[in-house]
Amino acid sequence: MLSRCWSWFGIGVMHFLALLPLAWIRALGCLLGALLYLLVRPRRRVANTNLRLCFPDWSAQRIRAVTFWTFVHFAQSWLDRGWLWHGSAQRVRRRLTLSGAIHELQGDAPTVIFAPHFVGLDAGWTALTQQLPRYFTTIYTDQSDKILDAWILAGRQRFGASRLFGRVDGVKTIVAALRVGQPLYLLPDMNFGPEESVWVPFYGVLAATVPSLSRFAKMGRAKVVPVLTQMTRHGYEVRVLPAWTDFPSADPVADTALMNRRLQTFIDTMPDQYFWVHKRFKDRPPGEAGVY
Repeated sequence: MLSRCWSWFGIGVMHFLALLPLAWIRALGCLLGALLYLLVRPRRRVANTNLRLCFPDWSAQRIRAVTFWTFVHFAQSWLDRGWLWHGSAQRVRRRLTLSGAIHELQGDAPTVIFAPHFVGLDAGWTALTQQLPRYFTTIYTDQSDKILDAWILAGRQRFGASRLFGRVDGVKTIVAALRVGQPLYLLPDMNFGPEESVWVPFYGVLAATVPSLSRFAKMGRAKVVPVLTQMTRHGYEVRVLPAWTDFPSADPVADTALMNRRLQTFIDTMPDQYFWVHKRFKDRPPGEAGVY
């Protein structure tokens, strides 16, 4: 009962935040992020370890600074869900700028959207579903808190025609949607365990990486279009990049390694907005010691 009350209270707070100027929300996010940085020491160590492994030439001072701002941007992006999911449609559209190769997402060509884990993931999804007249799909993991689960689902399905596939829907259902022209918003750049992953370098460190981008593109006979979302002072810039002309190949391992190399170039442009608090190197190749 108490947990349900806290869930409803949190959702009420997000409704209230939707009414505030963006500068106020970002200031609150900065305070929350600083508090999380100080108190959530395990995740701070995870981020520090990830950055130390990926950027061995960085000084300890720079690693601490990027870790701090990672927490801040994470908190700000979470509070931004207040106006993303409860603000007026006009306000949402004003704060989300869609730019770049937008023509890649027009028409009905089968398309897999490569959406790396930057803090603006939900903002990117909202921009696409609100501003483009297509039926978008993505894969969703159910939350244990059913109140928050329903709130998140409603927020992500707020605009346009969209579908959130659960893990139980299976690959065939997702591929069928791809083939009829429903773009798949895919987030394949995390450690989902070694069982279905391949070992490919990420910033020179072997990382268990799911080859789903290559496999969905091949099974769906789809092109791959990267979409990068960057937090800005005025909201978010959602950039659509040109489709990859050399992807997928006949080798899903080589494709996944290529995905990581291109992801690195994206991260280098905004390293403090990447999801470094995730245990990217949790699983290690046989014989290698854990890093956390």
